Amino acid sequence: MLDIENLHVEVGGKEILHGITLHVDPGETHVLMGPNGSGKSTLLMTIMGFDAYKITAGTILFNGTDVTHMPVHERARLGMGIMFQRPPSIPGLKLGKMLQVINHEKEEHFVDTAIKRMNMDEFIERDINMGFSGGEIKRSEILQMMVQGPSFIMLDEPESGVDLENIHLMGESIARLLQKNQRFINRKNSGLVITHTGYILDYLEVDKGHVMINGEFKCHGNPREILKLIKEKGYKECLYCSKIL
Repeated sequence: MLDIENLHVEVGGKEILHGITLHVDPGETHVLMGPNGSGKSTLLMTIMGFDAYKITAGTILFNGTDVTHMPVHERARLGMGIMFQRPPSIPGLKLGKMLQVINHEKEEHFVDTAIKRMNMDEFIERDINMGFSGGEIKRSEILQMMVQGPSFIMLDEPESGVDLENIHLMGESIARLLQKNQRFINRKNSGLVITHTGYILDYLEVDKGHVMINGEFKCHGNPREILKLIKEKGYKECLYCSKIL
């Protein structure tokens, strides 16, 4: 589904990603770990096509289509979706109106069910993210993605700022987005998830893990083994990791 080859990316004239290569097959979920400032969010924003992230070399293919220089809205229409780490507030735009705009095919009862599942009933007539807590923002982001229905789902620290009461709800909802309730052979959706804490792995079956340090992949392998290694020895150990996908 996603095929990235030798990707180099600059932000503000400084190269942040140095030759990233990544392949995500249909139905797979990959998790991305690494210290702060290592380039993880930059990778997601680049895949989504935001202008501030300048590709200087390499290619991004999505379902066989070269999207390397394609604008954000066209990538979204092809089936890409992203949940931001720190999404902006949007004064004047109600959450309910946003859901109407991005809901082109699903029946109204589907949207109503999604709103209730994410406990967002009282937020529908409020401006997007205005006065929302961190956890409420995350739930709003997942709700929007549920209605949009992308086939490739990028999540930037979905558990960040979410209290223990709602982490289970977030985990279950993300698993549903990624079709984890279906047999692997029947899954069509894929995902790339950034996590610092690893809490999301308690609710999500993940196929492959990657560690990014200073804009480069340094380790690949079983995500739970990698997380255990990081907890025990820190990211420096990943510099010497020789795991092969």
